Amino acid sequence: MSKTRTIALSVLITLFLYSTYSYSAELPDASWDNLPRWRGFNLLNKFMKNWQEKPFEEDDFRWISEMGFNFVRLPMDYRQWIVDDNWTKLNENVLKEIDQAVAWGQQYNIHVCINFHRAPGYTVANPPEAKSLWTDPEAQKVCAMHWAAFAKRYKSIPNKNLSFNLLNEPAHIDPNTHAAVIRILVDAIRKEDPRRLIIIDGLDWGSKPCKELVDLKIAQATRGYQPMTLTHYKADWVDSKDWSMPVWPQKDMDSSTLWLRHVKPWADFKATGIGAMVGEWGSFNKTPHEVTLSWMEDCLKNYRKANLGWALWNFHGSFGILDSGRDDVQYEDFHGHKLDRKMLELLQRY
Repeated sequence: MSKTRTIALSVLITLFLYSTYSYSAELPDASWDNLPRWRGFNLLNKFMKNWQEKPFEEDDFRWISEMGFNFVRLPMDYRQWIVDDNWTKLNENVLKEIDQAVAWGQQYNIHVCINFHRAPGYTVANPPEAKSLWTDPEAQKVCAMHWAAFAKRYKSIPNKNLSFNLLNEPAHIDPNTHAAVIRILVDAIRKEDPRRLIIIDGLDWGSKPCKELVDLKIAQATRGYQPMTLTHYKADWVDSKDWSMPVWPQKDMDSSTLWLRHVKPWADFKATGIGAMVGEWGSFNKTPHEVTLSWMEDCLKNYRKANLGWALWNFHGSFGILDSGRDDVQYEDFHGHKLDRKMLELLQRY
C-alpha cells in the first residue's frame, strides 16, 4: 500500500472513530409516549447535602458527549437550593448552577433529566424528612411549589433537551396514595409548562410500572440493580454482611431470568404506548470487575432488546467509569482521573 493511501486510510479511520465516539449527534425528539433510547450517566454533584455539594462541571458534559453518550440524570437534594433550611425560600445562586448544567446539556447535545432525589417531604435516604409527602398537606404544597418553580424556570427548553423525574424510587407506598401525590405535582408543573416531559419512577423502588397513572401521559423509569447480592456486595448502606462473593451467571439467575423478571415487564408496558427507560443501574466497586462486566453486558443486551434507554449510576464514583476505586482494574489516566477503559468500551458497544 502506498504512503498516500496509508495516510488517507488513517484519516478515514480517525474520522470514523471521532464520529462514533467523540460527540453526540443531534438529540432526538422526546415525548411521554416515545422516549429515545438515551445512553448516559447520573451526575452526583448535588446528590446529598453535606456530602457532595458542588457545582456541575463542564468537563463532565464534554467528556460524556465525546465518549458518544447523550443523557445525564441529575439526582439532587432540595436542601441544597433552599435558604437557611426554610423550604419555602429558594436560593437563586444554587439554582443558577443547575441552569448551567442545563445549558451545558444543550451545548454538548446531552439530554438533562432533573430529579428530586430528596424532595420536600420525601427521601429514601437518611435522615428522613420531618413531614411526609404522602400524608402531609404542607409537604405536598411545598413540593408542588418547588416543581412549579423549576417548570417556570425552564419553560423555554425543548423536551428533547430537558425532562423532569419527579421522585426517586417510591417504596412501600399504597398505589392510590402515590397516584394522588403524583397528580398534585404533575398539575403544578403543567400549570407553568403544559408540555414539559415528565418521568416518574415505578413503585417498589422503581421495579413496577404505575398502570394507574397512564392517563396522565407521563413516561416511567425502572432500575437495573438485580440481583442485589451482586450489585450491592459489601455496600455499606445495605445489610450485606452475610452475602457470598458474587458470580455471574448465578444458580438461580442469568440473562434470561433477568429479562423475564425485570426487563420484559417494562418492555411490555412500553409496548402499550408509554415511554420507559432505566433511570439507574450498575454494580458497586466491591464486586469483582470481570463479574461486573459480564453482568453488565447481559443487562445491556436486554435493554437493547427492549429498546430501553439507560443511565449508569454513576459517571464518577464507585459504580462508574471514572475514579471507581476498584482494586482489580488496570486504570488508564484520563485528564487526571482514573478511567476504567474496559467498562467504557462495553457501554459504547450498546
